[in-house]
Amino acid sequence: MSALSEAPGHDAQPAADRRAIRSWMLFDWAAQPFHTLIITFIFAPYFAAYVAPDPVQGQADWAMASTIGGLLIAFMAPIVGALSDATGPRKPWIFGFSVVAVIGSLSLWFAAPEPTSFNIALALVGFVVALIGFEFAAIFNNAMMPGLVGRDRLGSLSGNAWALGYAGGLVSLVLVMGFMAADPQSGRTFFGLEPILGLDPQRLEGERAAGPLTALWYIVFVIPLFAFTPDAPRRTGVANAVRKGLAQLVETIRGLPSHRSLLAFLASSMFYRDALNGVYAFGGIYVIGVMGWTTIQIGIFGILASVIAIAGSILAGCFDVRIGTKKVVAIAIVLLIATALGFVSIAPGEVFFVKVDADSPLPDVAIYGLVSVMGAAGGALQAASRPLLVDQVDHPERMGEAFGLYALSGRATAFLAPFGIWLFTELSGSQRIGITPVIGLFVIGLVLLIPVRSRT
Repeated sequence: MSALSEAPGHDAQPAADRRAIRSWMLFDWAAQPFHTLIITFIFAPYFAAYVAPDPVQGQADWAMASTIGGLLIAFMAPIVGALSDATGPRKPWIFGFSVVAVIGSLSLWFAAPEPTSFNIALALVGFVVALIGFEFAAIFNNAMMPGLVGRDRLGSLSGNAWALGYAGGLVSLVLVMGFMAADPQSGRTFFGLEPILGLDPQRLEGERAAGPLTALWYIVFVIPLFAFTPDAPRRTGVANAVRKGLAQLVETIRGLPSHRSLLAFLASSMFYRDALNGVYAFGGIYVIGVMGWTTIQIGIFGILASVIAIAGSILAGCFDVRIGTKKVVAIAIVLLIATALGFVSIAPGEVFFVKVDADSPLPDVAIYGLVSVMGAAGGALQAASRPLLVDQVDHPERMGEAFGLYALSGRATAFLAPFGIWLFTELSGSQRIGITPVIGLFVIGLVLLIPVRSRT
């Protein structure tokens, strides 16, 4: 019988002090700038606008890189997770992949604002390397979660950790917008200041510095996790772990069809998280190409989304017990479907497919409104997904494998959103049409969620 089950039975209260829990939560604070600065609001739009030949090609190239990274993660995640379970401790794995993440982030500084093959390749390879590092570090950090608190507090822990992460992304975004990234014409940042450290606005060095800032931020704030959060005890040597871990993984995969709730959750999350990642990854690229927004406007976009996401993450933890984790996930998906439909219905001179004056501010206002909904729903969805997975797992010591499978479910089809966006963008030559595949992925995820059972 598979070690991952539909009927969770781990009700024991783990013993972890507040310092250990807060140190674990700081991982989300440490890692979030990669998602906020690199994937969504600063570097990806910079790449599309200044490194790629044009925004449409930039969206397609970024989607291709996301596809490659997603496939690599999907292939390796369950294997590495199973090996981690067999050996025991998670921190060595987190450290190793943290090094990878830092190297990839640092390399982005060297992608100059010139559409040469070298700059394009450097930006995309650096992004993929950083993506792999951060994703795998997160897998093992997530696997530590059930050892910190009991099930009745998992929703709150996950929600508060996501909220803290979004706060970290918000602070890092304000730092970049207020002190580093400047308008090339005025030479001033969002706060009206000259960029710090002599960063050159003409060379877009403030935007490029998002990579090194992400790396430095992560190095500083991940330290408490290594120092104060307890790790699992060592179970076996590496040689035995390879054999044991792979054997357990094969056993679990074979047993998945007999565990309908777990299988349904993995399938559902496979699609809805892919869609959410697509919205996050291409939101900044979308508005810079379709709406013609500046870096400053995208920064406001990001600040608003982050603030609302903090509230959404905290509310998800509150409603986890009151209405049930599954309902939180379902409501969030419905709101994200509505948001995605709203985005494709807006363009300069058009709001919800209705023509307005060419100089009307309504399209921009509508985008900001949709960003608020997207932030709240996205934060709630991510916060609620972790405890819903824990509900499907029978043995806490197999959490690495479980979150490896969770990563697989999030990455096995992770190429669909970027590939669909790439394909639709290439065929249509339109960024508005190119973004539409995420809507279908959200709908599929919602339908597949129906058989999933939750403990709350």
